[in-house]
Amino acid sequence: MPLRVIDVPLSVLDLAPVAAGTTAGAALRHTTDLARRTEELGYHRFWVAEHHNMPAIASSAPAVLIAHVAAATSTIRVGSGGVMLPNHAPLVVAEQFGTLEALHPGRIDLGIGRAPGTDQPTALALRRTMAGLSAENFPEELDDLVNYFTGERPGPITATPGQGDRPEIWLLGSSGFSARLAGLLGLPFSFAHHFSAANTLPALALYRQSFRPSRWLDRPYAMVAVNAVCAEDDERAEWLSGPASLSFLRLRTGRPAPLATPEEAAAYPYTELERQFVLERREGQALGSPETVRRQLTDLLARTQADELMITTLVYDIADRVRSYELVAEKVAGGLRRQG
Repeated sequence: MPLRVIDVPLSVLDLAPVAAGTTAGAALRHTTDLARRTEELGYHRFWVAEHHNMPAIASSAPAVLIAHVAAATSTIRVGSGGVMLPNHAPLVVAEQFGTLEALHPGRIDLGIGRAPGTDQPTALALRRTMAGLSAENFPEELDDLVNYFTGERPGPITATPGQGDRPEIWLLGSSGFSARLAGLLGLPFSFAHHFSAANTLPALALYRQSFRPSRWLDRPYAMVAVNAVCAEDDERAEWLSGPASLSFLRLRTGRPAPLATPEEAAAYPYTELERQFVLERREGQALGSPETVRRQLTDLLARTQADELMITTLVYDIADRVRSYELVAEKVAGGLRRQG
């Protein structure tokens, strides 16, 4: 049964991090091992994110990785968090995820995002044309994608697999645009609190205000993705979180690199401005001992009234990553309380 907090399932978002001194192959094997372990622990979903041209992230082909993870597990839902629709023709996405749903019926989630998830030259290399790269076309492309699954508007093209093999479709967002669109379409919505904490509450409010019942849902369903590092004590969690902070700083300053060791991250000579940037990014994270993480997640639930929490944990060593999810499942989940 899915791990539940009151009535709130807990899920996993994984980036297949490439640690310094290792390979992308090792990162992908670790992601698969983590999926198996989190399934054993009772997590509800296991999503992988699409990123490109980032040396620290190996999940550049989510459909391929989802196929591998789904084949290595048996009960946990597996999906994308997300597929960045501007990078792909809707027909290709429909065929890929229709294939996944046909192979693993009832277990596949298709989370869709409207940002490219990369820089403009890489996005252009993916589609090989400027047409379609703008997020302005997102609503129309999303409509085409859904139609490939439903077949409601017959045309000359049939997605096979695809039509009749529809995964669970989600919209993802870090601002109000996708929140409002998800509400208007009556789709479930996942908000990226892990990198856009300041926008979380306004976006969720907009989603709920805009929601219209649909064939997919009769009431709003909101999931909140949150960074979490849980360790035996606060000091250990702080130490383990250092590489993620440094990785995000390097990415934002145009210096992407594989995920540093905790020792390298601790020794990095942050400027005052860089240190302030890192502190601001940590706002809204769940970081510390089980008791600390429980308090932080309880506060997040109280503020967001989320229907589901999705935890993402970016640390250097796979053993520490697995242990963090174990501690959340074994020592945090049962004591969480959502107020209000």
